[in-house]
Amino acid sequence: MKFLSKYILAALVAFGTVVPALAQDNGSSSSSVVRRRGDNDRNRRGEADAQPGVTPRMQQRLSGGSTASDADLMWMRVIYRDLPLLDNAKNTPLYFPEEVIDGQENLFRIIMRLLAEGKIPAYEYLDGKEIFTDQYKLKVRDMLDRFHVLYTDAKGSTEKNPRFTIEEADVPANEVLSYYLLEKWEFDSRTNKTRCTVEAICPVLHRSDDFGGEAVRYPMFWVKMTDLRPYLAQQYIFIDDDNNLPKYTYADFFNMNMYDGDIYKTRNLTNKSMMQLFPDPDDRKRAQDSIQNRLETFDKNIWVPSREEVIAAREAREAAEAAAEAAKADSEAITDRDGNAADSEVSADDATEKKSVRSSRGRSKSSATKKSTTKNKKEKKPKAQKPKAAKSSSSAVRSVRRRK
Repeated sequence: MKFLSKYILAALVAFGTVVPALAQDNGSSSSSVVRRRGDNDRNRRGEADAQPGVTPRMQQRLSGGSTASDADLMWMRVIYRDLPLLDNAKNTPLYFPEEVIDGQENLFRIIMRLLAEGKIPAYEYLDGKEIFTDQYKLKVRDMLDRFHVLYTDAKGSTEKNPRFTIEEADVPANEVLSYYLLEKWEFDSRTNKTRCTVEAICPVLHRSDDFGGEAVRYPMFWVKMTDLRPYLAQQYIFIDDDNNLPKYTYADFFNMNMYDGDIYKTRNLTNKSMMQLFPDPDDRKRAQDSIQNRLETFDKNIWVPSREEVIAAREAREAAEAAAEAAKADSEAITDRDGNAADSEVSADDATEKKSVRSSRGRSKSSATKKSTTKNKKEKKPKAQKPKAAKSSSSAVRSVRRRK
């Protein structure tokens, strides 16, 4: 019995020494497997990074948009702008180059390429209603047929995920002469600042009929800027003819609000455009300027000014009033001086005129006197009488005077 217990104890000790060794071996082998798996993951990650395109991390970082919640927003206004490409020099970087040059594409070619490859979605243009939901997603094939853009089905295209190939010559980039922008102006209570964010963009096709009349506008579709911005961040452009170095991207162009366009609509209860609300062009222009001024100065007008700002504003107002009074006094002095000069000129003219009248009168009087004197002289001048000739007699005549 004692021998059996010793045998069992020896077996247990041997088993206790073998099991940890096996566990260590298994641990070392599993750790080597994990290391090899990590190397493979790094290799695959490097291959993925080397592939062109937009990664999910890049998509998340560059999607932009408003990061504030509705609770942080105190005020918001939605603005629609019309951006003419050729009539405004600030917007020409969106149109040129018309053709692809050294990989440089204009904005519309980038949008069409991404739509044809199925990388970004687009949404139907609804007059007065912009709804970016799956219900109003654009069917690219229908859009291409609607605007008569030639295309072919790309390799690997399916009915569920259609892909298209559009030749560069078939892209109507030269007919897209304007864009509609959907802006959102927000006042964030966290930063106490107003910011402007471009929410969506719509290419507008300008196409004439067969008879060559005035071009008709055809808004094509809406594209959300959050979907488009990561791809725009890869395309550098130059915006100044004096500096041909491309320092900005298309994403910078919209983020920094480097474009310029008129407000053609604001979101309102009646859903009417500016042309419908203000038929007169002058009234419409004044309304557009008023809205733009309110947008730019909203964050400055909602706060009560400090004491220093009030004093500075009062001093500036007093200085402006003093300058206006001084300018008014100078203008009055100049007016008085001009009036006195004019009066003196009039007096001199009157005196000259009187002198001339007097001299003319004197001359006329003297001439009349001379004429009368000459006439009198002519009248008083006796006629010269000829002496009578003595009658001759044949006999001599003797004087009979008395002699003393």
